[in-house]
Amino acid sequence: MLDLTTLFIERFGTSTAEQSVQYYFSPGRVNLIGEHIDYNGGQVLPIAISQGIRAAVRPTTNKLIRIQSINNNGELTVDIDTEGFAKRPNNWMNYPLGVIYKLWKSQQKLKKHLRIFETGFEMLIDSNLPMGSGLSSSAALEVVVAYVLFNQSYKKNLNQNDFMRVTLAILCQKAENDFVGVKCGIMDQFAVAMSKQNHALLLECDTLRYQYVPFQMRKYAMVILNTNKPRALADSKYNERKAECEQALNIIKKHSAIKQLCEATLNDLDFIDNPTLLRRARHVITENTRVTQTAKALIEGNWIQVGELLNLSHQSLRDDYEVTGFELDTLSSIARHTEGCVGSRMTGAGFGGCAIAIVKNELLEDFKITVANEYHKQTGLRLGIYDVSAQDGVKEL
Repeated sequence: MLDLTTLFIERFGTSTAEQSVQYYFSPGRVNLIGEHIDYNGGQVLPIAISQGIRAAVRPTTNKLIRIQSINNNGELTVDIDTEGFAKRPNNWMNYPLGVIYKLWKSQQKLKKHLRIFETGFEMLIDSNLPMGSGLSSSAALEVVVAYVLFNQSYKKNLNQNDFMRVTLAILCQKAENDFVGVKCGIMDQFAVAMSKQNHALLLECDTLRYQYVPFQMRKYAMVILNTNKPRALADSKYNERKAECEQALNIIKKHSAIKQLCEATLNDLDFIDNPTLLRRARHVITENTRVTQTAKALIEGNWIQVGELLNLSHQSLRDDYEVTGFELDTLSSIARHTEGCVGSRMTGAGFGGCAIAIVKNELLEDFKITVANEYHKQTGLRLGIYDVSAQDGVKEL
């Protein structure tokens, strides 16, 4: 990644106010298992990864917020005093703008308790998360902006403040739901905010109860496999799947006292006549069970079973939830049938983006070469491969 300090000074100049530049890192996340069930009240099992967004930030003496990206064109400029919160044509800007707007709205209601926006800031961000890959670049951006605003206002060590981290995760989810218009669940923002090094985060999305599960692979490695196919349908299909799950839930609720689809059982599927809605609900119910089984396998260090559960998850996402597509199915199949791999599945919203694979350490390099060559042969696309380790959530450096 580039020299952020030099680029920051080139873009924003030197300060006349003795204000030093602060540095932050907001990771991407990969979900080990529990796909498309966070918005159904289920359990998920993500980790934060070493790829993410670096941010250089300098407080100012006025209330002007300026955010630039090395990876995207334009500058987001927000004057808090004039309340300039209209959505911007450059879509990347609407993620931080939504966070700023939500915080501003909160401040209007809780003036005695919030001290946000007493000053502005200049921010330069640099990301090595591939856009549209399903590694949650949008949540990483939202969370780092919220973290800077909280940190700047409260002058506390948020690196150790779990309550504030949960609060900003919830706020960032609402910003994406209400301002950007993507009806995502809480998983991405929560994982970016709350992850812990060498652990997976087992999160119950309905209650926000969470625990840390050891993620130490020893004889195995996990890699992210990027199809390099942009997720063109992901947002629209995401909202469509969410609506289908709501329809399935409403049908079951006529016969069973449940609040979330993940509370249903396979027997409840008998109430659903529509075959499409039945498949959607079946994925949600069985995937939620696989999360519990995977967490148990991780605690026991049983990576063979983890791999088998990943394979079953991909099959369910392909056949019941229908969010994979040619590239992801091809890639996952190639990975599973390559020596050394114990399991592989798509991760993220689907329709492109990434898969993950668990591979024996001694066969990892051969695995990478074989899978990359075969994937290119079958799809004509170049495969991106990233080594994975479980990292901390957003932090000031």
